[in-house]
Order: sequence, then structure tokens, then C-alpha cells
Amino acid sequence: MDNVSPSNESRGYGKRPEEKPNAVEKHVENGKANDQSLSVISYSMQSSSIVELKEISQNDGLNLESMVASPAKKPLSFYMSVICLCIIVLLVAWEAASLAAAIPIIASELHATTLESFWANVCFMLGIAVAQPICATVSDVLGRKLPLYLSMFLYAIGSIVFALANNMTVLIIGRVLQGLGGGGLDVLQAIILADITTLKERPLFFGIIGMPIAIGHIMGPIAGALFAEYVSWRWIGWVNLPFLGIAFGLAFFYLNLRPIELHMSARLRRLDLIGMSLFVVATTCVSLPLSWAGSLYPWESWRTILPLTIGFAFVGLFAYYEKIPEEAVFPYRLFSNITAVMALLCAFLHGSILYIVLLYFPLFFQAVYLQKPLQSTVSLIPFAAPLVGFSVISPIIVKKTRRYRWQLVIGWAITTLFLGLFCLLKRTSSLTIVIVFQAFIGVGVGTTFSATAVPMQASVENVNDQGLAGGLVVIFRLFGGLIGLAIASTIFNISFTSSITSLGPLPEALKTLEDASHALGFIPTLRSLELPDETLGMLIDAYLVPFRTIWIVITCFAGVGILSVLLSKELSIETEDLGRQHFELSL
Repeated sequence: MDNVSPSNESRGYGKRPEEKPNAVEKHVENGKANDQSLSVISYSMQSSSIVELKEISQNDGLNLESMVASPAKKPLSFYMSVICLCIIVLLVAWEAASLAAAIPIIASELHATTLESFWANVCFMLGIAVAQPICATVSDVLGRKLPLYLSMFLYAIGSIVFALANNMTVLIIGRVLQGLGGGGLDVLQAIILADITTLKERPLFFGIIGMPIAIGHIMGPIAGALFAEYVSWRWIGWVNLPFLGIAFGLAFFYLNLRPIELHMSARLRRLDLIGMSLFVVATTCVSLPLSWAGSLYPWESWRTILPLTIGFAFVGLFAYYEKIPEEAVFPYRLFSNITAVMALLCAFLHGSILYIVLLYFPLFFQAVYLQKPLQSTVSLIPFAAPLVGFSVISPIIVKKTRRYRWQLVIGWAITTLFLGLFCLLKRTSSLTIVIVFQAFIGVGVGTTFSATAVPMQASVENVNDQGLAGGLVVIFRLFGGLIGLAIASTIFNISFTSSITSLGPLPEALKTLEDASHALGFIPTLRSLELPDETLGMLIDAYLVPFRTIWIVITCFAGVGILSVLLSKELSIETEDLGRQHFELSL
């Protein structure tokens, strides 16, 4: 169980010719290995394989057994770097969720049209979707810190532009810049975490990083609503800057990653520029119509069908082309086994469920229980608290048990069961029951939140691919969220049209609901309607139908999640190697 995996060299990958000897090799070659240096070499076990250290010990008389017996002590720079990554993920998760609650006030102040309000919401997620894979592949070729700093810069500029905006066009430009920067930050934190930790110890840090992600997703809407209602919506942008400043300082002074030793011109030639271009076109053409279909434009509109058709054509072209480049955006080797494919499917399904729940649970409370927007966001806490807790607990259990498969099965099973029970709720159902169901859904979603990355990274053969594998989990979770929200929007509109039509002729106050695209925007008005109790009850039931249909669909998603884990394998997570861009120590 505690066997140590072989080094990259013993696996047959060999050492890259351009790489210089690491700190341990230099230290030994210079004849400086002595008792005082054992503590440094002990930590460097995480920057070298055990096989390499065994060779050092045989040549220099070092006691390898004592080195292995005592756990390596992490330097201060490691912990500062982890704090930096926590701040990064908190910012991105926070920003992704904060605008939704504030957009009505922003639209009113800046006199926004429906189309402009839509773009303000969607452009951030589109920027993230475009930037994530590009930053992942660029960091693999050029090194991590250059795209990290560029992402921080774009995010900061976008936040300032957003906060200073005096019209919707400027605000949208700010959101696009934030999305491009945020996409890079989001995927690079996963990649860098894989660089600075071994697979054996990484589950613990998945839990640590998972906590600010979950907190950001939950607190974003609350903070956005509070800023917009009691201070100013512009603080949604300003509040990012001090956190970015702290993250930049920590990265600059403490994130000491081993550089790639190729000349910059040689590295630039290895970039998959054609693949990146194809991906940007494909992502944009697919994401936009999926975002507006059924809400802004009908599914049968040419504005939906044409870009979607072009987008899928470019997806096919991109997938075919990616066989060619040496440093592809999505290397085929990462999809070469069933465990990797099922892990990415789990990430996709998890993103769909998480994003749908975060958006539609508060709307459900507003429509069915007639809560105010801020109150509905607070009502999400019974889901949020277990989500945060189990996103930390789950990977710690993986670290202790050295097993992940059945834990993921249990997480998906809990999610499936209680989402299924959520489908049975009525407008007369007790809020206590709703809270209990929410809590168990949070347990299930939290259990699978961080642990999903473990099988994906365990499935790759080359340790240098583990960072990119972790990045793919982040990318697929986001795409799952985008497509899941598009599916939920379509389901809501179709189902609401059917349920509202069944009520017969509508009174004048409800005439706007004859167009289902206005149904979500009408929800805040429900609690102020002066209607007979019977009519209001029938209207709430009409709203309940599309919500219930969405719950049924995501219950099926969770069921597929169980199946995907059962089809994967329980792989060893005992690897103690680090990739070529690991921490570099000076002796």
C-alpha cells in the first residue's frame, strides 16, 4: 500500500535534455552532502524521485531509511504559495456569482437594455471558457508565472474598468477582461498545485483549495446583493484589488518554480497557435447561442442555429487537428484510458449540477415561498455549509484511506437520492424539510467537489502531465456549468409555457407571462401581486412545474455520475514524483 512509484526515468520517459540537475544533484556532485544537509535533502525528496535519492545515498553514504521515515518539512514559501492559490480561487468564484444579484440595480442606474443586461452576465463566463485551455497550454510551454501574472493584470484592469463604468458598453468590456483574467487564474491554480505537491499528498490540498472555491460561490451572491443594495455595485469591482495585490506579492516573492530551460524563441515555436485559434472560435460560437437560446432568442431562430452549427463544425475541426501538434491544447494522451474519460465526465456533470443549483435554488425560494432576493440567497446556506465542509473533508478522507472510488460513489448516490426527494416538494412543504434535503444535497455535491480531480491525475502516466490533467477537470466543470445552465433555461421556458397555458386566460396583471422568456424576471413581482389566494396559489404551482422538471433532469445527471465512477478504476495515488516545474530550492 505504501509502495513508492518509479521515477519518470525508470518509466522510460527519461530526463529532458534541456533540464539542469536539480538542487540535490548539484549538492551531491559538489561533495557537500553531510549530516547538516539532510534536512534540505529530505525536503528535496519531493523535487526528486526516491530512485534518484537512493542513488545519491548509495554513492555518498546517506541514510535513506531515516530520510524516508521522517516526513519532509515544507518551507515557508510553500505555505505562502498555497495561500496565494486560495486567494486566487476565492476571487474567481466570488466574481462569477456576485453580479447576478446586482444586475437589476446596475441595469436601472445605467439604463441598460435587456440585451445589455444579458451580455453583462454572460461575457464573464465566456471569457473564462476561452482563457482556461489557452492558459493551460501556454503555461506548459512558457512556464507558469508569465501567464499567471498576465491573468492577474487582466483581472485587475477589468475590475477597475467595471468599477468606473458609466455605461453598459464599458461595463461589459470590464467583465470580458475580468473573465479572461479569471479563466487563467482559475485553471493555473489547479496546475500549480499539481506542480508543488505530489499525488500522494495532494488530496489534502484539494480540500484546502476547495474551501475558498465553495465559499466564493456561496458568498458571491450575498456580497453582490449587499453591495448593490446598501453601498454601491461598483464595490463588486473595487473589492478585488487588495486581494489581487496580496496574491501578486505572494506569487512574486514565494512561488519559486523551476523554469523551463529552453530559449524563449524555441518555446514560442512549440505553442499550438492554430489549435488555440480554432478553440476560441469553437467555444465562442457554441457558448453564445447556448446562453441566449430560449431566453433572448428562440431555439429555432437563425441567431441560435447558425452560430451553433458553425461552432460544432469548428469543434470537430479542432478535435481532428489536435492529433498533430507536439504541445496540443488538449493532448490526446490524457484521454487514453477509461478512468480519465469518466473523471472528466464526472467534472462536467458536477459543474452542471452545481451551477444549476446555485442559480435556481434561490429563484425557487423566491417563486414558491415568495422570499426576497437577499433572503433567498441566505436560504441557500443549508446547502452551502455542508458543501464547504465536505469539499474539505472528502479529500482528507481520500488521503487517509488512499482510496477514492467508493467515496465518489457514495457522494453521487447521496446527491441522486436527495435531488430526487427535492422533486417531490410542493408549495405547502415545510421549510424544515427543504432545509434537510438541501443539507444532504450539499453533502453529496461537496463530497464529489474536490475528490473528482484525484482519479484524473492518477490516470496519467507522465508526472509532467498531472498539472494539465488537473486543469482539464477545472475546464470540464466550467463547460458543464455553461451547458447545464443552457439546458435548464430551455427546460424552464418550455415547461413554464405549458403550465401557464393550462391556467387559461390570464388576468391583466399577469399578461406578460404569456411570453415564457419573461417568467424569471417576473419572479420578484410575485410577492407584491394583489390577487385572490386561489389565483396566486395556481400561479405558484405553475412556477413549481418547471423547477420540478429541472430537479428531475439534474437527478438523472447525478445518476449518470454514479455510473461513471463505477466504470472507472481504483488507481494508485502513491506517486511521490513532482513535475518539471516544481519548487526550486537553493542550498
